[in-house]
Amino acid sequence: MKKMEYQNVRGTQDFLPQAEAVRRNIRRTLEDTFILYGCKTIETPILNYSDLMTSKYAGGAEILQEMYTLSDRGDRKLALRYDLTIPFAKVVAMNPNFAMPFKRYEIGKVFRDGPIKAGRFREFTQCDVDIVGVESQSAEAELMMMAVDAFEKLNVKIQIQYNNRKLLYGLLQIFEVRETVMDRVILILDKMEKIDRATLIKELSELDLADSSLRVIMQFLEAPPTLDYFKSLTEQNEFVKQGVAELCELMDYLAALQIDALCIFNPFLARGLEIYTGTIYEIFIADGTIKSSIGSGGRYDNAIGGLIGTGQQYATVGISFGLDVIYTAFELAGKVEQNLCDIDIYIIPINTEKQALQLATKLRNAGNRVEDELTGKKVRKAMDKANRENIAQVIVLGEEEVHNNSVKLKDMKSGNVKEMEFTFN
Repeated sequence: MKKMEYQNVRGTQDFLPQAEAVRRNIRRTLEDTFILYGCKTIETPILNYSDLMTSKYAGGAEILQEMYTLSDRGDRKLALRYDLTIPFAKVVAMNPNFAMPFKRYEIGKVFRDGPIKAGRFREFTQCDVDIVGVESQSAEAELMMMAVDAFEKLNVKIQIQYNNRKLLYGLLQIFEVRETVMDRVILILDKMEKIDRATLIKELSELDLADSSLRVIMQFLEAPPTLDYFKSLTEQNEFVKQGVAELCELMDYLAALQIDALCIFNPFLARGLEIYTGTIYEIFIADGTIKSSIGSGGRYDNAIGGLIGTGQQYATVGISFGLDVIYTAFELAGKVEQNLCDIDIYIIPINTEKQALQLATKLRNAGNRVEDELTGKKVRKAMDKANRENIAQVIVLGEEEVHNNSVKLKDMKSGNVKEMEFTFN
């Protein structure tokens, strides 16, 4: 019989105990921060009807190319979720009696059949927060503040770049770009820092833009315009006017929170998903060790009403943190300890297996993380394991200790021994 060669599906990976301990700490830190901001947790299905995930109020043409599709035994068309946003919008659409504003967080796996690079996989974990029912930019400011708080706790220096989709949309109207290709132009602009200029021009040219439109777009891309540039256009276009007003409001909040130095206006930031309707933002590692964003989000006021079919606007803004790319940043920064131990006390029994289990239970009930040696290792080999795995404290439990109702707790770093009373049954 041919031996089977085991391997992971490309774009997926196993996380062994050392790595998963770090990932768990990142996840807990994010979750604790979400809870501090009054967010309530929900869980949505990984499996969804493909009609939901392909709705025009969902991710847009580019992300749908990466969607995993399948069918069940009833030949119903299904899809794996590619993010947590649309499943959340569905929850609100199905539960119209939620008290507003409603803040939710969710941490879960999502799937995209996209390109693989550092920190980017095909199965990955997102940590999302969304706020429904707040029309002002205070919601965006709070989510950006939340990001700053979370990464301070993780000891990661970040920069948040932000923009407003209304600026881009209005600007393209001024540039006389056809409505039918507007979203595709924005998708291409979103990639401008990831592709070379020749490729960008080629992709724009393939949209059959008017020569005059293409020319002014390229002029716009030559140098980053300031917000004052957009302010000068507010009388020409209502979308630009609204976008400028929203950004000015946001900047006031960021200044009041004293995080404006960490938050940078980027007029080229587009966020590729068509779902966004207003303010958008991306979070980057400040030292640039990873070029990809480690978090992102924005306002998407049309999605919930669109899914319900009423067209009603539900003021909604969200942010998403990528657990896997944050972990990759930890790896590159050397923050993943190779000898990290999750065990407080290691019990080595010598013909006292039952009593060792009793002792372990008592110590666990007191809040200690305890491993009981169950394989009958000799004391020398068990002590070698304790040193190798960096276990802090060891108890060698022999018949004499059981008889005397007393155990000795050895600190493996200092060598100090503390005697404790314990009554065995």
